[in-house]
Amino acid sequence: MKRRDYFKSGAVAAVGIPMLGKASEDQGFQGERAADNWYQVADGECALPIRKKRIQCDVAVLGGGLAGICAAVAAARNGARTVLVQDRPVLGGNSSSEMRVHVNGVNHLRPDNYAERETGIIEELLLHNRFHNKQESWPVWDHLLYDFVISEPNLELLLNTQATKAIMDGSTIQAAKCWQLTTETEIIIEAEQFIDCSGDGLLAATSGALYRTGREGKKEFGEKFAPDEPDGWQMGATLLMHSEDMGKPMPFEAPSWAIPYDVENQNPKRNFNGFHNGLWWMEVGSDADIIGEQEEIRHKLMGYAYGVWDYLKNHSDIPGIENHALTWVQSLPGKRESRRFIGDYILREGDLTGHTHFKDTVGYGGWSLDEHCWAGIENLEDPPSYFHYHFHKVYEIPYRSLYSKNITNLSFAGRNISQTHIALSSTRLMATCSTMGMAVGTAAAMCIHKHCNPRDIAQKHINALQENLLREDSFLPHRPARDEKDLARKAALIAASSTVSGDAALLNDGVARDFEGVEHGWESHGLPAEVIMEWEEPINLSKVEIKCDTNLKRNICMRKDSKVSFNYWNDVPVELLKSLDVEARVNGKWVKVGSNHDNRRRLIKFDFDPVRTSGIRINLKETYGAPNAKLFEVRCYEA
Repeated sequence: MKRRDYFKSGAVAAVGIPMLGKASEDQGFQGERAADNWYQVADGECALPIRKKRIQCDVAVLGGGLAGICAAVAAARNGARTVLVQDRPVLGGNSSSEMRVHVNGVNHLRPDNYAERETGIIEELLLHNRFHNKQESWPVWDHLLYDFVISEPNLELLLNTQATKAIMDGSTIQAAKCWQLTTETEIIIEAEQFIDCSGDGLLAATSGALYRTGREGKKEFGEKFAPDEPDGWQMGATLLMHSEDMGKPMPFEAPSWAIPYDVENQNPKRNFNGFHNGLWWMEVGSDADIIGEQEEIRHKLMGYAYGVWDYLKNHSDIPGIENHALTWVQSLPGKRESRRFIGDYILREGDLTGHTHFKDTVGYGGWSLDEHCWAGIENLEDPPSYFHYHFHKVYEIPYRSLYSKNITNLSFAGRNISQTHIALSSTRLMATCSTMGMAVGTAAAMCIHKHCNPRDIAQKHINALQENLLREDSFLPHRPARDEKDLARKAALIAASSTVSGDAALLNDGVARDFEGVEHGWESHGLPAEVIMEWEEPINLSKVEIKCDTNLKRNICMRKDSKVSFNYWNDVPVELLKSLDVEARVNGKWVKVGSNHDNRRRLIKFDFDPVRTSGIRINLKETYGAPNAKLFEVRCYEA
């Protein structure tokens, strides 16, 4: 078998590659494989499998959940040579086919239960799924994430690989020592910036980054919903199951290790609604070392899960249960909490409930303060979760909570960021974590270009980071875009052919969605329709970027129940613009400079050869079903 190139040209540098050394050539090899007794039948030679590799890149992202994917893609798109390391055979973390958790975020703001859906890279991923996974298959979702990642130039993926140790130079990470299980290869990744999105944060912990576990007491941060005194409890991991009605009686006999379920002593809020799609409260936590206890927790969860199923099948009176059979049981429990690393700012309950506005805001959330029961299923007397607080509007997440306080080139995104236990009860949602991932990935690329570290971005370049995020369709509450390079801001006229709501002038107001009851877009009266933008003096133009409508008040995450309601949709949003083109006025004539008749994104980009123009015309032709087209932003740039 010929040795292959492990990385695409120009992306990352593989300094050392796996090799098969002849025994006679490697007598001095003192590694763990020195005693390997390999006789190669093909050529009659003895060899040592010296499988070591050294990779050089700009940004290393550890953890291939949704936060890690968004971080890696953002870094790569912003020009950083990036490697994404994932310790599982599939991407997606808790959303993968191994765990099948819904990609929730700001799903149900009170009082109307409307969403305020996250945009940017996570929006691209969810739309990608809606176009290519009509059957709503979890394994297909895995492979769509794989497709999304490996299709990104400048980004390389290592699956079945875990970063086990940080190699340090003082307070700076020089490299990550990794182990790839499937190839028995030790991989050293040298990078300028490291982003730990792995949840448990092993690399960050071995770097000496400050972190904490457990619950803060009320006094430390003045948190109303914290316990009176601090303790070690961490929200637990859950094991899900799925069953189907087989149309005939399906007997079930519990395995020997099943733990009988004590239904008589359960809290009334522990109900069995939707049991066939799994019960999220089959959960076990820890008041000590939740990572070290994980295998014990997994074994307990298997016992509890089959004990619950034994109760449902053989002792409950649920209609039709006799015909149900298990078709999938989770083997890798989905985690909620372990290490929380300390940054320059610790996000806390009051920041969320008080809606603190941060000058360095880079993400947002709005899931309820949803603190799961302190012992999970081992504390049946209490409700499975304490829904302490339901949000009426979104809260902000500051950049200072997304990098290490004491390790210079280390950032985080996901459940391991700098926050309290109570804050984590809301921010841990995957779509919320994805906004953090896009932010730190973008910031890491800026660190490479500016030869600085994350704290420098926070102190000197936060405005540039925010403008970059807004341009790429992140949403930053109460932080409108004001990009000085955007030529649309200098337009003398913005007009539209027909209007049913909004005003074409709003396409230039810096807010790319309707927000908190205020309209920030323009909607056509039927199709086709057009929007015209004109300048008093001709400009040089080579880029037009448009943000269209995907109904951000409605969730499009894949659900096990394929729910369709006023705030859930299980297909491509009908509001999404499908067909449009852009014309520029050149020497008094309209010249087409771009067209897209199969658009699949909210952020639509047109790049073309530079033209000298005094105006552009956007021709809107078709949506995916809505009678009108709605736009929220138009930007124009010179190359």
